[in-house]
Amino acid sequence: MNRIDHSRRSFISRIPKVSAASLAATGLLGGKWAYAKTAVKPNIIFILADDLGYADLSVYGQRHFETPHLDKLAKQGVRFTQAYANSAVCSATRFGLITGRYQYRLRGGLEEPLSSSNNNIGLPVDHPTLPSLLKKQGYKTALFGKWHLGSLPTFGPLKSGYDTFFGNYGGALDYFTHKTNVGPDAKEGLFEGEVPVEKVGYYTDLIADRAVDYIKTHDKKNPFLLSLHFTAPHWPWEGPEDEAVAQEIKSLFHYEGGSLETYAKMVKSLDEAVGRVLKTLDANGLAKNTIVIFTSDNGGERFSDTWPFTGQKTELLEGGIRVPAIVRWPAAIKSGQVSEQVAITMDWLPTLLSAAEGAPDPAYPSDGENLLPILFGAQPVKPRTLFWRYKGNNQRAIRSGDWKYLKIANNEFLFNLAEDVRERANYAERNPEKFNELKQQWESWNKTMLVIPQEANTHVVDGTLQADRHGVISTKK
Repeated sequence: MNRIDHSRRSFISRIPKVSAASLAATGLLGGKWAYAKTAVKPNIIFILADDLGYADLSVYGQRHFETPHLDKLAKQGVRFTQAYANSAVCSATRFGLITGRYQYRLRGGLEEPLSSSNNNIGLPVDHPTLPSLLKKQGYKTALFGKWHLGSLPTFGPLKSGYDTFFGNYGGALDYFTHKTNVGPDAKEGLFEGEVPVEKVGYYTDLIADRAVDYIKTHDKKNPFLLSLHFTAPHWPWEGPEDEAVAQEIKSLFHYEGGSLETYAKMVKSLDEAVGRVLKTLDANGLAKNTIVIFTSDNGGERFSDTWPFTGQKTELLEGGIRVPAIVRWPAAIKSGQVSEQVAITMDWLPTLLSAAEGAPDPAYPSDGENLLPILFGAQPVKPRTLFWRYKGNNQRAIRSGDWKYLKIANNEFLFNLAEDVRERANYAERNPEKFNELKQQWESWNKTMLVIPQEANTHVVDGTLQADRHGVISTKK
C-alpha cells in the first residue's frame, strides 16, 4: 500500500458517517461514493451573534470575562482567525448568509440596515436560500431569533424556506418588553410564525429555550437546520438581571446607557445560552453528527473588543468586518484546529450544502467557496480575493492575499495585513503597482453589482462615523 492510499483509508476510517458528497469534495474518495448508502446527513445548528466584536470571546482574546462554552466549542473544532462578515452591518450580511452571494446582487442587500418601514424591499420569496435548498435534501428547517430580511406581509422566513419561526422580524427589540421601540405606541416585536405573540423573559434565554425544545422533540427521521440568530449583544444595553432598565430607556438605541459591565453580562448570557443548546445535543445523542457554527454578522459596536484591529460596525476597517468563526463537527472534523484560511459569511451556504449532499442552485451560483476541504484538512490554506462596499462615507475595500485596498471618503490606503493588522502603515505610495491593481480590480467587480441608489438607507454607529482616525472628519447623520 502506498502512502497516498494509506492516508486516504486512514482519513475515511476516522469519519465513517460523513456523507459521500462531503468526502468527494475533498478529493479523497477519488470519485468513488463508497459511503452513499450508509451515510447519515448531519444536522446543522447555525448560531449568529449580533454586533459581536472579534475579541469578545475569551478564546479570541477577551481579557475581562470568560466565555467557557464557546471556548470549549472552539477547542472541539476549528477556530478561524481570518473570517469576515459580508458587510459591516446587520441586514446586508444576512442577505449574504442566506443566499450565499454578495448581497449587492439584490436590491434589499443595498439597504444598510434594511428599513422595516419599506414593505417593498426584502429577500425575494422566489430566491433560493440556505433553508430552501436544504429542504430539497430532506431537512427540516427552523429559525429562532432575528430575521431582518424584509417585513410582513411581503417577506418572511416562512416564505423563504423555514418551516418554523419564532423571533423578531426587524433589526432589534427590547430584551424584556420585546417591543421594537419605547413608549405607548411601540409595536410588539415577537412573532410565532407570522402571528404576533407575547412572552415573558429575557430574549436571549427565550431563543435558547426554543432551541432546546426543538432538539428534544426532533423525530430523527429527518436531519434539521436550526438557525439561532440571537440579537445579543446588540443594543439596548440590558443584561439578564436588568429588567428595571427597560422601563427607563428613552430610545431603543440606548445612547444614554450601557457600560462595559453590562456588555459583559450580555455576552456571558449569550455564551450560557449556547452552552444550554450544546448540552441538549449531548443529552440527546446528536452531538457527534451535528455541524455547529458560531459567528457574528459584523464587527463590534461601542462596548465591543475588536483588538488587535481598528474600526467597528459600519466601517470597512478590519474591526468592522473581521469576526469570530467556530465550526465543530465531531464525526468529520479534527478538534483543536486553528485555521488562518480567509473565509466570509457567504461561504457557509456552499459549505453546508456540500455536507448535506446538495449544491447551490445553478441559476444562482454562490460567490462563496466550499470550506469542507479546509475543515477536513484535505486542502492547504489558499489566498482569497474578497470585496466590500458601504454607502456611508463612500467606503470600499478589497482583500487579495495579504493586501487590502481601502477607501474612506476621499482617503485611500493600501495595507499589508500580514505585517500590519491594525492598518496603520499606508503602502499606497510605496507600492503604487499593487495599489492601482487592487483599485482597478475593485472597480471591475463593482460594475457587476447593482448600483446603490441615493435613497438607500444607511446608518452609522452612534450617529457618528468613526473613521476620523484616518483623517476623515466625522459626520452626524
